Amino acid sequence: MNIDKTVIIIPFSTDLKEEIKNLNLEWLKKYFKVEAKDDRILSDPQGEIINKGGMIFFAKYNTKIVGTVSLLKIDETTFELSKMAVTNNVQGLGIGNKLMLHCIEIAKQKGIKKLLLYSNRRLLPAIYLYKKFDFVEVPLEDGVYERADIKMERII
Repeated sequence: MNIDKTVIIIPFSTDLKEEIKNLNLEWLKKYFKVEAKDDRILSDPQGEIINKGGMIFFAKYNTKIVGTVSLLKIDETTFELSKMAVTNNVQGLGIGNKLMLHCIEIAKQKGIKKLLLYSNRRLLPAIYLYKKFDFVEVPLEDGVYERADIKMERII
C-alpha cells in the first residue's frame, strides 16, 4: 500500500469542525488531560484558529478523516504547529509525515519564516518526527501548556 496515494490532505471546512475536536480529545485523553486552552480552541476552531489567520488541515484516508494539524498564527512570519493528532488505528502509516510535509510546504508558499511547537519528551515518536523535519530544541517559556516540557522550532 502506498500511503502517498491513499491519503490526501484537505483544508478546514465548517463541516469538519467536530473532527479536529474528536481527534485531539482522543489523543489528549490517552496521554495527558484536556487543558482549558485546549477546550477553548477545540470548541471553536473557526474563531480561535481560522479567524485569527491560522490554518487547519486534515488527513483523509479512503473516506475517513484520520488526522489533523493546525498552524496557529503568532505573527506575520511565525506560526505554531499545533493540534496535530492521528487516530490510533492508523498510526505508523506515515500520516504524521504527510501532515508535516504539507505544513512545511504551505509555510514556504506563504512566506512563513519560522514554525514552532510545544511537546512532551515522553512522546518519542512525535519528537523523532519533529527532529526528522529539522526542528531543533529552543528554550521553553512557562505557562503555555502544563504538559509541555519541550519547545522546538524550524526556520523555513
